[in-house]
Amino acid sequence: MQTGPKNLITDVAGLRVGNAQNDHVKSGTTVLISDAPFTCGVSVMGGAPGTRETDLLAPDKTVQQVDALTLSGGSAFGLDAPSGVADALRTRGRGFPVGDQTVPIVPGAILFDLLNGGDKNWDENPYKALGAMALSEAGEDFELGSVGAGTGGTLATHKGGLGSASMLLPSGHTVGALVAVNALGDASPDGEHFWAAPWEVGTEFGGKGFLPSAPSNLPNTKLSSHNTTIAIVATDANLTQAQCTRLATAAHDGMARALVPSHTPMDGDLIFGVSTGAMPLKEDIADTLWLGHAAATCLARAIARGVWHAAPKEGDTHPCFRS
Repeated sequence: MQTGPKNLITDVAGLRVGNAQNDHVKSGTTVLISDAPFTCGVSVMGGAPGTRETDLLAPDKTVQQVDALTLSGGSAFGLDAPSGVADALRTRGRGFPVGDQTVPIVPGAILFDLLNGGDKNWDENPYKALGAMALSEAGEDFELGSVGAGTGGTLATHKGGLGSASMLLPSGHTVGALVAVNALGDASPDGEHFWAAPWEVGTEFGGKGFLPSAPSNLPNTKLSSHNTTIAIVATDANLTQAQCTRLATAAHDGMARALVPSHTPMDGDLIFGVSTGAMPLKEDIADTLWLGHAAATCLARAIARGVWHAAPKEGDTHPCFRS
């Protein structure tokens, strides 16, 4: 398995990621944008999602491309983050043309991080400003761990975080994943080995290897509604909106490989599937099969990397994996 040069979702040419966070609030926002509008689908498998403009991502809807995607903390308050992104894009003349108006299309998803030790007694919802700030920071290089939408993420026993990974396919296509990890379950059964270990490349999340034996007990959980892992998988392969939706659906396998349990009634687990359309498919069936496999593999690795890179902050309710 070969990663892209950065081992980030931005190895998909044209994509950029920006992060903004407020460590006092213990929450933040992450924005994905590209040089041009991109095709996007979505797949929701959790029981408690929070979203904006995801209905228009169905293949039968009029709008087939979007201008940016937003992942945010803040539960329902975080749904204001795309507004900050949309306002900023409108000033750039970016968006869907409607008469003499331009309407940026910015779907978003949120996770619940309101009970993680941060001060949430704000006078004004901070997420619109965080969305605009994250957009202004967008670039090909970005940090992982306790940044952006992963700032306030937690698991059953450790802090979550923002993760990313990439993979180059023999067909010449690139696949990448970006994820904010905040699950009801856990990324590790024993605090040393990751569930995602079979798909690790090198030592990208510690190189601890496989779990020595199958666990005999039920996995650790929060047993609460303070959850949701939200992600984006992207490729330069030229996919339709329906194929992007299938890419996102396949990527949920990676979430299930890396987080146990996944897709619970108290998680809002959601994945956006993105295509920049830069490279044609050579063999539709074979290429889309391996694109889905790569998306699942990248997402499993990205989840473990997000947890691995989490950093301690004052007032944390959970320890970091490496502490």
